[in-house]
Amino acid sequence: MPPATTRSPHDRLSRPQQVAEAIKSWVMQNGWGPGKRLPSESELIARFSMAKGTIREAIRILEAQGLVKSRTGPGGGVFVHQVSEARATALLGNYFYFEHLTIDDIYQIRQALEPELAASLAGQLSDAQLAALEDVMTCYSEAARTAEEEREQHVASLRFHALLAEMSGNALMRFLIRFTANMLAEITVSRRLYAQPNRELWSTGLDYQSRLIDALRRGDAVAARQILSEHMKNAHRLMLLQETVLTQRFLPENEII
Repeated sequence: MPPATTRSPHDRLSRPQQVAEAIKSWVMQNGWGPGKRLPSESELIARFSMAKGTIREAIRILEAQGLVKSRTGPGGGVFVHQVSEARATALLGNYFYFEHLTIDDIYQIRQALEPELAASLAGQLSDAQLAALEDVMTCYSEAARTAEEEREQHVASLRFHALLAEMSGNALMRFLIRFTANMLAEITVSRRLYAQPNRELWSTGLDYQSRLIDALRRGDAVAARQILSEHMKNAHRLMLLQETVLTQRFLPENEII
């Protein structure tokens, strides 16, 4: 009996998928950036020794992934395309749609990444960047008076963290922090965690952010890391409490244990 052979993950892909992967590797090897026109269909057929239908399906796969874009008319063709952060966020958000993310899940990531982000930016931000962070804080400089204002302030306070992440030179850290901030904003809105104004969450958050900007301006990485670490732990605690209070508030009395 002949020995069983182990198929690689690549072998389990369909032919169009294999060609799509080969084209991606080819693009990387050649250092082609966004806007670079791919060779013609006939050239791709010759290079990869595949039928026209297979090449076309491979291009459709790459288009669905957002990695190439087709243009018709004069000067048209298939061009290398950079996936936008908005598209990547939307696609990843769709993956997590049925994963039932919790506040604990999100804050586990935030507590690991954001203090390090703050430490890395201490003393590195311009006056204009610091002013931009302070400008966001004006959106919640006073306590919310209604549930609608509370919702807007929650979203704005998360925008502060997303903007801070945008100032990082680490693309992966920037994306992950902005993504988790976006997911937390969606949870806050979809679960109506803003329905009851929380003055402690507002006042402590504003204080931590003010102190953080001061540490960033002074270039104190140790203080910046510590302040944001404490901020994440405090916000985590208060958000869990907010969720518990509102869950009990909206349950019928006979369902409250």
